[in-house]
Amino acid sequence: MCNIICVTNRKECEEPFFVRLAKVTEAGVLAVILREKDLPPEEYRAYAIQAKNICEYYGVPCILHTFAEIADEESSDCIHLSMSGIRELDVNIRKNFKVIGVSVHSAEEAEEAEKLGATYLTAGHIFMTDCKKDIPPKGLEYLKEICSRVSIPVYAIGGVCGSNYKSVENAGAAGACIMGALMRCKDPAEYIRKLREELGE
Repeated sequence: MCNIICVTNRKECEEPFFVRLAKVTEAGVLAVILREKDLPPEEYRAYAIQAKNICEYYGVPCILHTFAEIADEESSDCIHLSMSGIRELDVNIRKNFKVIGVSVHSAEEAEEAEKLGATYLTAGHIFMTDCKKDIPPKGLEYLKEICSRVSIPVYAIGGVCGSNYKSVENAGAAGACIMGALMRCKDPAEYIRKLREELGE
């Protein structure tokens, strides 16, 4: 089963962001991470409210990113954080989240994130990717080590596509996060269809 989480980046869209978001959610992704962390908090809140409405319409979970207090105030029970974010997360807010994702960059961080209450992890970058051209990828052995050290789902991020998706699953990942391709492609539904076709689904 092809489990794809869309990670947003409005700056890569060649059409209005919420138009693209609707197309992506309609295409049948597992979830959307609203990763517009460079926005000022109140602007992010406005994005979050509209994104949640779109995701709910298509029955896709909308995972807010970084702004845990805004997520809590807007009755969102899904948040994605950095390691510093989960370390600093207020315990009174933490209990209100059913889904807590954390971006990790080592097996030690993965173990710590799980102990702090993470329900899933993203690990990367696994393959070469345009957004980190000058940084060598960490590769499949790194992904395999992280997956072997935790009991929660791990999603590979960075350069994952149809030709290498199976290899991240074989390393133990529950699926993959895709950002640039889903933001830039001509037709997200066609992109997902071709990806599944490559995987024989």
